[in-house]
Amino acid sequence: MTNTDTTGTVPYAAEEPARMEWAKHAPEVYKAMVRLDVAARQGLDPKLAELVKIRASQLNHCAFCLDMHSRDALAAGESAERIIQLSAWEESRHFYTEKEIAAIELTEAVTVLTDGFVPDEVYERAAKQFDEAELSQLIAAIAVINAWNRFGVTCRMTPGHYQPGQHH
Repeated sequence: MTNTDTTGTVPYAAEEPARMEWAKHAPEVYKAMVRLDVAARQGLDPKLAELVKIRASQLNHCAFCLDMHSRDALAAGESAERIIQLSAWEESRHFYTEKEIAAIELTEAVTVLTDGFVPDEVYERAAKQFDEAELSQLIAAIAVINAWNRFGVTCRMTPGHYQPGQHH
């Protein structure tokens, strides 16, 4: 299938089909993931939660989740500018609050785990910005988006068809 831009004139590359519709074949896992996702978001600011999901999805190269959570962030009132700058947040810190920066740093540390642990200074900065209950929810939200990313990347879920308000 060939896609075109919003003017209908420039042909994009052919859309690659997903490898597999995993949720169809593992519906109980999918339902459990949706419940876990809802539980992990409890008590978190919706815009902050979407920034975390977008940043983890950027790091994990999950095109499906990037599409979904960018659209959800826009629908929640997030600015396009802050979404665009997120991949270069270290050079554009002035777009984010200290609390958001702490959440983004923690997201990167938990997502990448290159050294096998979350550095103390990253955790401590987050702990100064979030009380223990909120920090626990944030860690859960980071873990959940990483799980979603792994389904999306492995099954090569196709971006571009999500509308805000739909589930994964």
